[in-house]
Amino acid sequence: MMSCDPNNIKVNTTNNSADSYNSFPSVGKDWFSRAAPVSSFKHCPMASVWDTFIKPNVMIEVKNRHPSTLDRQEGCNSKSDTINGESYWLASVIQVAGYYVRLRYVGADDSSNDFWETLLSTEIQCIGWCTSKGKTLIPPECIRKKHTDWKGLLVKSVLNSPTLPENFMKFLKESLKSRMKVGMRLECVDKCRLSAIRSATIKKIIGCRLHLEYDDDAEDEEGFWCHQDSPLIHPVGWAQVIGHDLKSTSEYASSSLDKVIQKKVDEKDANWSLFPVPKVDKEAIKKSDVNFQEGMKLEAIDPLNLSTICPATVTKVLRNNYLMVGIDGVMADDGSDWFCYHASSPNILPVGFCLLQKIPLTPPKEYSQVFEWYDYIKETNATVAPVHLFKRDQPKHGFKEGMLLEAVDLMVPKLVCVATIKKVVGRLLRIHFNGWDGTYDQWCDCESPELYPIGWCQMVGYRLEPPKGPDPDIATSLETAAYSCTSSKKRDKSQRNKKRKGNSSA
Repeated sequence: MMSCDPNNIKVNTTNNSADSYNSFPSVGKDWFSRAAPVSSFKHCPMASVWDTFIKPNVMIEVKNRHPSTLDRQEGCNSKSDTINGESYWLASVIQVAGYYVRLRYVGADDSSNDFWETLLSTEIQCIGWCTSKGKTLIPPECIRKKHTDWKGLLVKSVLNSPTLPENFMKFLKESLKSRMKVGMRLECVDKCRLSAIRSATIKKIIGCRLHLEYDDDAEDEEGFWCHQDSPLIHPVGWAQVIGHDLKSTSEYASSSLDKVIQKKVDEKDANWSLFPVPKVDKEAIKKSDVNFQEGMKLEAIDPLNLSTICPATVTKVLRNNYLMVGIDGVMADDGSDWFCYHASSPNILPVGFCLLQKIPLTPPKEYSQVFEWYDYIKETNATVAPVHLFKRDQPKHGFKEGMLLEAVDLMVPKLVCVATIKKVVGRLLRIHFNGWDGTYDQWCDCESPELYPIGWCQMVGYRLEPPKGPDPDIATSLETAAYSCTSSKKRDKSQRNKKRKGNSSA
């Protein structure tokens, strides 16, 4: 019996956006067994039911990649029984890797014709689809030669195997739709001045990722990309409600506040119901008379150097449990790099977190001594933010070190890249971009909406950036080297290391 290495099985690229990378077999041996499960990405399509329906032995109808030369047999007309000139046959799921499934034709004795595909592909349908179109399933040539009674084979296979619900594909497509609409106006962080909020308009939506353009800014051609659940975007009027700095025209400032007060929004305004409400541990707050206060010390992921966790200070307390936080030692004099967090944000951490978790804490710039929190607090005459004020729940997220996924480069957020989970610390994940050195790593929360299962880009038609050549820790194939030039041009180091006076990239 002939067998085939799963690493060498073809991955279909028919749904890819132009020039999108799609060669997961090149990022290392057994890539398919290291894919993070779809169920771990709560914001992604069908995450809550994926493991229930998508599993080995599930039967589907799939485009015939090896068309039969059959002209007419037992009443089957090969021309009239094709769909747009293409025939279909049954296949079963052999393996699942993110949004990819490895398929094998019914009647095949080995894996020589297996292939990887995403379930949203137009080449895959639920059982019964061909019948609904009045077409007959036609076997590949290799199957027809081995099985004379291939119609009997069909019946036997369907009766003895699980199938997808008839409306599965419909629900999958519906789950890809964004609750936002192109043309809507909202408020988002100013990428060139993190401490300010600006109004912006949604220009494009791909797989619930929004491409925003700042209003009244003809010079900015790149705009800003983020997921619809990103904590960087807010409803019209949000900045003034919580007391955040708003960079806008006087007309917008006045009208947006009036809309909130009068609870009337325009059709094009993104209203408050479209945004997730941050969860607050009300019981913990009730048990204490202390809340976040200006000057309190904590630890935070540096928003301009996401590979580091640093000592930080609450620089301002806003309304509705929002805070402005600055990274000690590098704060701009004008506060332009203060970053806004909700009190429940997993990106702010209590003093001593890094020590407890045995991960590096990056000391303040030009701090000459060995950093110890006890000494630092005395030197700065500061107070420590109480531990109970921080997000403490630890969800069973299912992520493990070494798992593959697709991740947004948050310093250049239009880019979604091939990535690996380098470290898991409770709910924090350290994401490593394959082929890039560790200075490009980024810490993020396990529920970050900017993380996706492998196959997500192909499924929704978003460009996936390739690794920058072979990764010495992960890749084993030289195939990735062919993509190095393209990748390095689009993800140049200068884009990510902006001066702190200025800016975070688009």
